[in-house]
Amino acid sequence: MSLLHSQILGTGKPLLILHGFLGMSDNWRSMGKQWAAHFEVHLIDLRNHGRSFHSDAFSYADMAADLTAYCDHHQLQQVIVLGHSMGGKLAMHYATTNPEQVEKLIVADIVPKTYPPHHDHILEGLMDLHTHPPESRGDADQRLSQFVTEQGTRSFLLKNLYRTRDGFALRVNAPVLQDQVRQVMMASDANYHGPTLFLAGEKSDYILPQDHAQIASQFPQAIVKTIPNAGHWLHAENPIVFAAEMADFLGID
Repeated sequence: MSLLHSQILGTGKPLLILHGFLGMSDNWRSMGKQWAAHFEVHLIDLRNHGRSFHSDAFSYADMAADLTAYCDHHQLQQVIVLGHSMGGKLAMHYATTNPEQVEKLIVADIVPKTYPPHHDHILEGLMDLHTHPPESRGDADQRLSQFVTEQGTRSFLLKNLYRTRDGFALRVNAPVLQDQVRQVMMASDANYHGPTLFLAGEKSDYILPQDHAQIASQFPQAIVKTIPNAGHWLHAENPIVFAAEMADFLGID
């Protein structure tokens, strides 16, 4: 079985950090460095993302099996798992299927409900870059702007661009992600009875007040905290409060 690529920082109890859809481990490197003072931080590239392997299979069950293989390979036990967005749904699934392996669970701006598709235009743009590789980063940005008007979102997406001998290519497996994106958005019956922290962005609509009942039902020990002045990218938009809430939950002074 192929092993997930990761960056490992620090020593101590293992903290696994799982990025979101179309992201990569590099998105969490700054926060990973911060937590490396207290934990052995594993910044993981999920399948079809970052520097990890590509596969036609792309379900939460597949990704949870990848995490099991990763933990076995690195001999990790009693891990703390932090997942953002898609990574949060994966973290919930992994904690459900491996409750004895997960000491604490942190879920950033996602709940186990179905979300309406909203990545179609982004994936169309990435497929254009996949099918017709750009000649430069400027070329990639200009072409992607026809599908994604917001500069910050394009900058995030173009972190997937890397240089090859023939020009540039994408690290994400755009064809499979376009084909399987609705699996990522589906509801989950995940349930975990260990200590759990849900972090919601104040300006995000991913976790709404009416979702709290579902959280309490499926994660009975869950605490829900709101990160002020932050949207879906709450760890980047308000990293100080995000880190403070994590520290309080994890018992770090």
